[in-house]
Amino acid sequence: MTSSVITVRYWAGAKAAAGTGEDVFDVTGPITLQEVMVRAIGRHPGTRLGDVLAICSTLVEDRPTASEDAAEVQVQPGQTVQFLPPFAGG
Repeated sequence: MTSSVITVRYWAGAKAAAGTGEDVFDVTGPITLQEVMVRAIGRHPGTRLGDVLAICSTLVEDRPTASEDAAEVQVQPGQTVQFLPPFAGG
């Protein structure tokens, strides 16, 4: 099976917590959104990224996934996941 990647983008507070705006994870097939989160937190040990991701809105490509169980959302190789913390203001 050919390896591919899933790109993870962090915005605002998630970017600050991760210390980067983007991570790329090698995958050999689809993984769950929950696994993406576990990998992201594992890549940035000792940070508050886990706490921030827990309150983020999440997009898989352009599809909001907030109302779905992260353990059930499939992320395909080649897709992008974005973590968007709540924004203040209006």
